[in-house]
Amino acid sequence: MAIITEIDIAGTEGNMQAQPRVFAHDATALTVPNTGTGDGAGAYVDVVRGVGNTPVNGDTVKILSRGACLYVGSGGSVDVEMESGNRVLFTGVTSGSFLPIQVLKVYGTDSGGNTTTTASDIIALF
Repeated sequence: MAIITEIDIAGTEGNMQAQPRVFAHDATALTVPNTGTGDGAGAYVDVVRGVGNTPVNGDTVKILSRGACLYVGSGGSVDVEMESGNRVLFTGVTSGSFLPIQVLKVYGTDSGGNTTTTASDIIALF
């Protein structure tokens, strides 16, 4: 016999704070490279574009102008390019954390070729 759990959300309509929200409609696992220097080839992974700047997971060009939030499975530092174009290093990110920021790139190395992103199991959420 299957147990069915039913959740009634009636009555939350019109109350923005009580309505359920969807955080993301899709996700892509990122493999952050640790070769290359600066912002050249091999130094970063594009978050919202695939190989050859093709859309990831069917996103349209209009959506590609937006960044993605990140989930960090194994903690450490995360070096990112924000939607604004600014590059920021988040340190002390704990395992299982969500970074509610709009990211275009995740860098693996800095201009000297030193590893900057030490976190792993990073997933981009769209």
